[in-house]
Amino acid sequence: MAGSNGKQKTARDMILSLAVIGIAASVVYFLGIPHDDHAPDLPRVDYQVELTTARRAASYPVAAPEGLPSTWKATSVRFQGENGDRWHLGFQTPDSQYVQVEQSTEKRAAFIDDASQGASATEKTETIGGRTWTRYTGGRYDALVLNGSRGSTTVVAGTGSFAELAKMAAALKTQ
Repeated sequence: MAGSNGKQKTARDMILSLAVIGIAASVVYFLGIPHDDHAPDLPRVDYQVELTTARRAASYPVAAPEGLPSTWKATSVRFQGENGDRWHLGFQTPDSQYVQVEQSTEKRAAFIDDASQGASATEKTETIGGRTWTRYTGGRYDALVLNGSRGSTTVVAGTGSFAELAKMAAALKTQ
């Protein structure tokens, strides 16, 4: 049968073509695409203008850290006056973890749930800077929560350890 030899050649050629394409794709994947498992190098932001604005506009004393080492890098900042005077300040820690300060006069339970990404209160408290903070765990972030003045709540949360969260809480100052 003369026709079967042609079909065998076509199938063999197709398999060889697929093998060559697979090898080429592997080379491009392993050599041509950078693979970096490290956290991205986030740009440092200056938050002084937003902090001044928030301190003028908010109905509570807005907190920001003072005296943190320069290895703590501010990466995000915002103030939203329309919904409970919400203040946010995010940092990358020296070991590339994330720690944020969130303050608001929003309803406490909903605000804590949002700021801590679903963490739940524990029975543990910590006294930091003469103030009693409650530990929250179990969500995407761990958190320290403080009942503030004038109906505000302060949440220090993130992927950082409780030691890093406590360091941030200890550095917070209001004016």
